[in-house]
Parts: sequence; C-alpha cells; structure tokens
Amino acid sequence: MIITFVLSLIILLYCLAIIALIYGFTKINSIECSGLKPKTKFSIIVPFRNEAENLPVLLESLSKLNYPMELFEVILVDDESKEVFSVQCSVFSVRIIENVRVSNSPKKDAIVTAMQFINTDWIITTDADCVVNANWLLTLDNYIQLHDVAMIAGAVTYDCGNSFLHHFQQLDLASLQGATIGSFGINKGFMCNGANFAYTKSFFNELNGFEGNDEIASGDDVFLLQKAIAKSPEKVHYLKSQNNIVVTKPLNDWKSLFHQRIRWASKASSYQSTFGKGLGLLVFVGNLSWIFLLGSWILDLTSFQNVFLLFILKFSVDTVLIYKTNQFLTNTKIQYLILSSLFYPFFSVNVALYSLFGKYEWKGRSFTK
Repeated sequence: MIITFVLSLIILLYCLAIIALIYGFTKINSIECSGLKPKTKFSIIVPFRNEAENLPVLLESLSKLNYPMELFEVILVDDESKEVFSVQCSVFSVRIIENVRVSNSPKKDAIVTAMQFINTDWIITTDADCVVNANWLLTLDNYIQLHDVAMIAGAVTYDCGNSFLHHFQQLDLASLQGATIGSFGINKGFMCNGANFAYTKSFFNELNGFEGNDEIASGDDVFLLQKAIAKSPEKVHYLKSQNNIVVTKPLNDWKSLFHQRIRWASKASSYQSTFGKGLGLLVFVGNLSWIFLLGSWILDLTSFQNVFLLFILKFSVDTVLIYKTNQFLTNTKIQYLILSSLFYPFFSVNVALYSLFGKYEWKGRSFTK
C-alpha cells in the first residue's frame, strides 16, 4: 500500500505540472502579422550534412516568402557532406560555406562559422529538411518592430504520413511544443527548437555564444536560450503564430527516432534552468511510476481500480495539452492517441535511461553524451 501511495503521489504531482503548462499555454496569445512595412534584415543559417534531397525543397519554400528578397540572405554550412551540393540559381542571396570544426558539436561549429560571414544583426537558424511558411519572416519582422526583443523562439511541427510511427512522433512533438509554450506562459521558459530560432548577433556575442557547453554535441538551441534567460529574461520571447510555424519531416524508422530522442534527452542533465531540470525529472519519474504501478497490478500488489483511475487522470491531463498544441500546430487530426499513451512511458523511460550513459548515432556519426 505504501508503494502504491508513493507512486500515486508522483503521478498526481506530474499531473499538476502538466496542468500548470496547460495554463501557461493559454496565457500566450496567438499573434499574426501587424501590417507593418518590412524593414528587418535577416541572415538564415542552415547547417547541413548529406541533405542534397532536402535542400532544394527548403530553398523553394524560401523563394516563396512574402518578404523583400533584398532583406534576407541564406548561408548553407556544409558539414563534411559526402556529395557536393550546389545552388544553380536563386532569386535571393544564398551561399555555401564549409564548416570549421573546433568542438564536439558540428551544429554549434556551423553556426559560429557562419557568424564570420554575417553583416545583419538578426540571425535565424533552421534545418535543411524544413519548409517555412510564406509569412515566416514577415511575422518575425512585425513582432521585432513592436517589441524590445533580442531572441525569439518559434514552433515546429511534422508533415505526417498515416503510419503509427509518424503520428507517435507528432504526438510526442506536440507534448514538447506544448511544454515549451506553456513554460514561457508561466515565465519559466527553458526549451526551444533550433529549426525555428532567431536572435541578434549582438546578443549572441554578449552571451559569449556557446561558450560553456561547446563540448556537448547537442543543444545549440536550448543552452543558448537558457543562458539568455538567465542574463536578460525580458529580451527572450516566444512567438506563438501559425504564420511562424516551420514544418519538418518525421523519421521513418524506430532506431533513428530512438537515437534522435537520446540526442535530445542527453543534454537535460546539463540544463542551466532549475525549472527545466525539475520538470524533466518529474516527467521521467511520472512515466516510470506509471510503469511500476502497472507492474504492481500484474503482480496483484494493487487493484485494477487504482491503476485505471490514475491512467484516466494522467491520460486526460496529457490529452488536453497535446490537443491544444496539436490544434495550434497542424490541421492533421490526432490518431493513435490511446495506443501512443500506453506505449510512450516505456519509450520515454528507455530513452532517458539510455541517455545517461549511452552513445547515439546521428547523420552517420557516433556521439557520446
């Protein structure tokens, strides 16, 4: 009975944390373009490795931006791709440079390398397998004109197929994006996505860039955000706008997904944000408690009624956050929700445990945490 009580208490605390994020999500207002004349100059940095298939799609979406072509440039940073990629012709300024490796993080090195070629103050990072909204830059520009801001986090979603794997990733990403938006809504922002992340070059230099975490392979986005919030929280905003959502591709096999999530989870222990560390730990023990509670029922150590009631509570709270976020991110209907909710605790706990001591593979390379 004591074990059941402790596990139940942990799950209740987990649910309270998610409820706080739901509240935070509703506190962030959606913003669209304000009709201001564009004036901000942007440099878009795209680190890439073996992306010859995806880059033309990204560049095509950038060519359709509802934004003056003379006000933005694209810098593609080639991180030792096996095949040569070249831009045949473009209606906007685009150049390809070679990455200069100096740390354990290829992506951080790529951004620092690109900085040497940038004359604009505003920088945006995105990924080679992304597609941007036509009003992406216009929305950012209008927001910048109306707010005293030096760093802006934005949303990312998937272009899903019909498979369980794809929809599982979308639900997982919706929960992460919901936690991101919700944390900003309660003034506890700690997470963002480098596929849609903007900041000024002067602020980047003021923060000394990635100094202090450049030996961690991942985290070009999260660590920089947390440094920024620790130094000047009033300058860091979340832009919640459907015009500002970047669309990327889900992975097509479970092994790649597992390694991607390990890569994401491996940086949590190095978070500067106490709130981020605490929430990550609570999510982990909340999912682990659910697994133990299920095992207790199988071993006849607790009643089915206890397991069922706690599952309904956790499922309901998670679903509200996921539903609100998914409704913001995409028009795709939620599928496989119950199956994903049953499978997710086992998946996430394995990812978390493996990230503590395991290696992961990404872009044909092996990394340690």
